[in-house]
Amino acid sequence: MPSFYSHGKLLITAEYLILDNAMALAIPTKKGQSLSITKTDTTTLVWESVLHDTSLWFKTEINLPIKNTIHSNDPITQKLYEILIAAQELNSNFLQTTEGYKAVSTLEFPRNWGLGSSSTLITNIAQWAQVNPYELLKKTFGGSGYDIACATTNTPITYIRNKVTPSINPVTFDPSFKDQLFFVHLNRKQNSRDSISHYRNLSTAEREAQVRAFTTFTEAIIASQNMLSEFEALIKDHELTLSKIVQTPTIKTQLFPDYPKAIKSLGGWGGDFILVVGTSQEMNYFKEKGYTTIIPFSEMVL
Repeated sequence: MPSFYSHGKLLITAEYLILDNAMALAIPTKKGQSLSITKTDTTTLVWESVLHDTSLWFKTEINLPIKNTIHSNDPITQKLYEILIAAQELNSNFLQTTEGYKAVSTLEFPRNWGLGSSSTLITNIAQWAQVNPYELLKKTFGGSGYDIACATTNTPITYIRNKVTPSINPVTFDPSFKDQLFFVHLNRKQNSRDSISHYRNLSTAEREAQVRAFTTFTEAIIASQNMLSEFEALIKDHELTLSKIVQTPTIKTQLFPDYPKAIKSLGGWGGDFILVVGTSQEMNYFKEKGYTTIIPFSEMVL
């Protein structure tokens, strides 16, 4: 029986603006999530979710054929039902059988890293059900879809959401100074609702202007791969510009004001990973502040 695999994701540029079709730079990560399917002699689907340390964190059993009338008091079980039923709506033959299955979904990174535990799950289930992952995302979690694009690619990409079909183009993003780029995990989740609200309150003309501006940021950052000083200036400018738009202080201002080099938020501001410019010795600054998950660019990026 088949097995499927999807890569994790990091959004490097145009966070928030990606919702309005700004061109963003996104990169797949080396670590992702797998889904293995085996037939059983039962009439149920046994689902197991396994963490990166091989521990089992979730298990449920679903009677087959699956029906859209199922409700569970457990929110994780209910969400899984909803995803499987949404996949069935896109492919009426999916799980319409009395043959039993065991599905094992295995994460390669901690769930709290924000690398796409949901998007990799959606993409794996879409592959299993033979449906469009963007349509499945739309029916379940929603979002821009860049994480789906990362899940199914082996290279950095530029991503434009568009209304119907996203524009996805492979790009080279392998900076000559990558040994001075690190991802530091903040170990906290950030509620982006207020930031998105501030952004949504911009006039249509202002949003359109910012979409153009951040598309230019993305293009310039990709073009600066051989010039650390230019790259650092661009990500500083990107942070300050977005800080004004979402009316939120930059993460450097909030947590690391005395760090001498550039820091950039990734994805939802203030949560998950940040991108930091510096040497391996300079990463001691973050370790001394209690941030122990520090991953070199080359170890994170596919």
